[in-house]
Amino acid sequence: MPRVLIIEDDRAVRDGLRLALRRQGHEVTAAATGEDGLDQLRAFRPDVVILDLMLPGMPGLDVCRRIRAHDQVPIVMATARGDDTDIVVGLEAGADDYVVKPVKGRVLDARIRAVLRRAGGPPDDHAAPRPEHHGDLVIDRAGLTVAVQGRQVALGPSELRLLLTLSASPGQVFSRQQLLEAVWEHSYHGDARLVDACVKRLRSKIGESSERPRYVHTVRGFGYRFGVR
Repeated sequence: MPRVLIIEDDRAVRDGLRLALRRQGHEVTAAATGEDGLDQLRAFRPDVVILDLMLPGMPGLDVCRRIRAHDQVPIVMATARGDDTDIVVGLEAGADDYVVKPVKGRVLDARIRAVLRRAGGPPDDHAAPRPEHHGDLVIDRAGLTVAVQGRQVALGPSELRLLLTLSASPGQVFSRQQLLEAVWEHSYHGDARLVDACVKRLRSKIGESSERPRYVHTVRGFGYRFGVR
């Protein structure tokens, strides 16, 4: 039974989501503030966090960054606005997915189960028998680990799955839509923000810049490809 932590200050929304997710078979706990949410994170050890961006006291973005500083638990952020800036900033802060409120319980359940599938394994069923060496980057598909210059890199579920998808076919150009469907398992037609924000986080963690990337290269007007430069 997936364990879900909801961090939401609106009591009606919080109680509604808690009830809906329990009906979908989740074990749910909830917090009304970011500070309480961080305490619940340590005590409850959820499988996924539903995080409202508009929190009193400690803002949702700060909560997201605090979680990402020491934990790779999947985060689905909830926003009352579909504002591009809010969404992009939230994704760049470390969120794995987002929903715009109000959201139906079944839709949120589908997002939760998708992000948990991403956290649980690579995008295909074929585990590499040996770690792959791409210059200084080492990818172990069987162990789901990544290292750069011998140092283990902690990647979030979406970042890891994105890297596994791209590196499985070096040189192949993937459109943003192809990556949305392969990594996030949803159509999200035309919504490239998830991909671009995830690429930015991935590049930062494996130590490359957007201006001169060594591994994940932008194909302007189309998408991304993997290859050692």
